[in-house]
Amino acid sequence: MGEFMKLKKNDLVVSEIVDITNLGFGVAKIDGAVVFVSGTVPGDIAKIRIIKVGSSYSVGRVEELIKSSDLRTEGRCNNTACRSCAYKCLSYSHEMNLKEESVRQIFKKSGLDEVKIMPIVGSPCEKEYRNKAQYPVSCDKDGRYVIGFYAPKSHRVTEAADCPLAPEIFGRIIESIRTFLAENGISVYDEQSGEGLIRHIYLRRGEISGEVLLTLVINGDTLPHSDRLVARLNESFPELVGILLNINKENTNIILGERFLTLYGRDYIFDTLGNVALKITAPSFYQVNHDAAELLYAKAKELANPTKDDLVLDLYCGAGSIGLSMADMAGEVIGVEIVESAVECAKFNAEINHIFNASFYAGDASDTKKILEPAERIRGEKIKPDIVIFDPPRGGTTEELIEHITSLSPRKIVYISCNPATLARDMVILKKFGYEGNEVTPFDLFPMTGHVESVVCLTRRLDN
Repeated sequence: MGEFMKLKKNDLVVSEIVDITNLGFGVAKIDGAVVFVSGTVPGDIAKIRIIKVGSSYSVGRVEELIKSSDLRTEGRCNNTACRSCAYKCLSYSHEMNLKEESVRQIFKKSGLDEVKIMPIVGSPCEKEYRNKAQYPVSCDKDGRYVIGFYAPKSHRVTEAADCPLAPEIFGRIIESIRTFLAENGISVYDEQSGEGLIRHIYLRRGEISGEVLLTLVINGDTLPHSDRLVARLNESFPELVGILLNINKENTNIILGERFLTLYGRDYIFDTLGNVALKITAPSFYQVNHDAAELLYAKAKELANPTKDDLVLDLYCGAGSIGLSMADMAGEVIGVEIVESAVECAKFNAEINHIFNASFYAGDASDTKKILEPAERIRGEKIKPDIVIFDPPRGGTTEELIEHITSLSPRKIVYISCNPATLARDMVILKKFGYEGNEVTPFDLFPMTGHVESVVCLTRRLDN
């Protein structure tokens, strides 16, 4: 550090917090070094104990909050142990400002200065918006069950069964399961040894229907005394329409295994998004914030603006929610998705909504040149889309897929992304293949967290 004093572990220093990361760590600059401090927000002045010293940054812990920032907000979440939410100590208005600016800076760093970042669209609700939650289960040193979420950058579970972002019924179901596990001495999965039974508790809820689907992820083939659990939950929670076991015996960070067993009821819920009724299975993709997703999809439809002459290709289509929302304006919608159960849901959803100009096929986007083969084989013709919808996972799409899709010369590509960094990366690639977007609109589908959704329409350059 040259002229600066080098920080050492256990040093006590007083510093102002000058920034915050999307993981919720306040940032202090101490003697020229960057120090990340959990539980702080910009403007706080704190006495900080250095707990880790690294070559490029250090980590500190608040020993005393000397002065609270004007940006600090109490009461959004009262769980001090859980650090899964980056912005729970900030006002919502400042959180949205941070997210909008973070998208702007990402695009600037990617060399896309010509892209205008529009004002962020906030979520209609800040709390109880999550219609899906996956809770890892562990035990503390005293043998008590800990059910919550992983601490940032670790697999240490922090207790958060009563998370304010989830519906209140999720917390009550969790407590009933916790009692069942304790009464029957059910073991929990240990990642190091690969032993133990219960791994995750996974809940989905339909915002409009109110239906709840419970999946217990286990490292085995059966759950002891499962009949007792089913009887208990059925008596207490009439909203439960299905209770499933998911078998995952792999040493992996992937939550769900491939095999499901139904203990009770059905393996799906119904919900309505916009004007489209949807059947949703446990593995199907479905936006976690129903009300904000309606705003996002309405914007995507506005950008696509299909006509009755247009063929819309919906890639990574999940249960068909985006493509089906555009079917009333389009000539035809074709959806492609790797999860076969989601494809079956999409077909079913088209049927129950009396949508006859939409078809769905199983295809793997990683197998770029063959992604449309199943659809083309069945249809007996090449697919030449006018509009393409991208809604990929956080990792974005691939240059190979972009090259293949742009070679089909669609008029528009509407890209929905849950990761602005990969969206910017892919827009740079799309630009290379002759497609440009002028405006990116961020949507806050994940209040209190560091995540932000975005949508953009890219059009083919006339000289391409």
